Amino acid sequence: MSGLPKSASFPLFILMLNLFIALLGQGMVIPILPEYLKEFNAAGAAAGYLIAAFGTAQFIFSPIGGQLSDRWGRKSMIISGLFLTVIADLLFALSTTLPLLYIARFIGGIGIGLMVPANMAYVADITTPETRAKGMGYLGASMNLGMVLGPGLGGLIAELGIRAPYFFAGGLGLVATLLSLYMPETLPKEKRIPANTLVRREPIRNQIMNSFRTPYFRYLLLILIMTFGLMNYETVYALFVEQKYGFDATKISLIITIGAVIGIIVQIWLLDILIKRLGEMKLIRISLIMTAVALILMIIKINLVYLLIVSALFFAFNAFLRPTVSTLIANAAGDRQGYAAGLNTTYSSIGNIIGPLFAGLLFDKHIHIPYIVGALILGSAFFLTLSKTKNVKEQVVSYD
Repeated sequence: MSGLPKSASFPLFILMLNLFIALLGQGMVIPILPEYLKEFNAAGAAAGYLIAAFGTAQFIFSPIGGQLSDRWGRKSMIISGLFLTVIADLLFALSTTLPLLYIARFIGGIGIGLMVPANMAYVADITTPETRAKGMGYLGASMNLGMVLGPGLGGLIAELGIRAPYFFAGGLGLVATLLSLYMPETLPKEKRIPANTLVRREPIRNQIMNSFRTPYFRYLLLILIMTFGLMNYETVYALFVEQKYGFDATKISLIITIGAVIGIIVQIWLLDILIKRLGEMKLIRISLIMTAVALILMIIKINLVYLLIVSALFFAFNAFLRPTVSTLIANAAGDRQGYAAGLNTTYSSIGNIIGPLFAGLLFDKHIHIPYIVGALILGSAFFLTLSKTKNVKEQVVSYD
């Protein structure tokens, strides 16, 4: 991992592996979802609710995970979150009713809500402001890799049975949990927030209200908006391609995997270069415009090659967004990395809730509407990047 301190390379590799495995299980849902939902006599709206259940749990538990990582350390939250994703994958595999699927996804959301803020804070701990973008980029790439290889792997393993991918993901998650035991802790006890300051945690509503006063509030809004756009794309993608092109799960997996692998490659090799040449904000603006254009291009039907190109375009520019915005948040957070990472994941979770709900309901109205709405919202976010950064210090938010 060039450009990063040697001491950061091994723990960062473990973090990347953890997030890759955790998001792999979530990604496996995508190509087999149409066929899987047929067993429960469900369609687009159910797909939206299913993914929204995951986002709801993230929304509730991300602030808690961020705060607890400042109190108990990053490692314990990472391990706890990973273990919950294992339980979620196995429950999803064993479910026989739709409510059990919702419960499984909710538990998985709790796990991600606990571990992602801790992972982001961990990266901030082991990097410098100069290397933080690269570290966040690697972390984002591992998350994207899990999300995009999940569909491909899920489609292949599903040949053994529609539930087989989830057993497989649960096994991998257990391996990652055990590997995490060997990670060093990056937050010394003397730097942790004393336990008595966390006895009465502020309600989520208060945390969101307090986030309005942070210097990185508009970056949190960007996280929400780009997550909404991504969820509009992903939630109904398999259903969209199945209805518009008549492709089966294997072809859908191929399209998602190839397009997303291209996105991961450009993220790893080009992100740091583009940030140095363009700056964070300019790169964010370009990426917002290009992802919106890709969503509009999705509604035009041509052929498989065209669909691959448009998917690659979307994933490539979407891959630049999250690590770039997350770096801006981390740089503005000071010594409140866990708290800021929790807010980051909270706003992402809001997008994970409303995005699937809108996508599923709009898809049942007309298959093009989710992509049109997603493009409009991503395009409107461009104007959010035009406001000048205020020269203010972050206000300390009390946990009491």
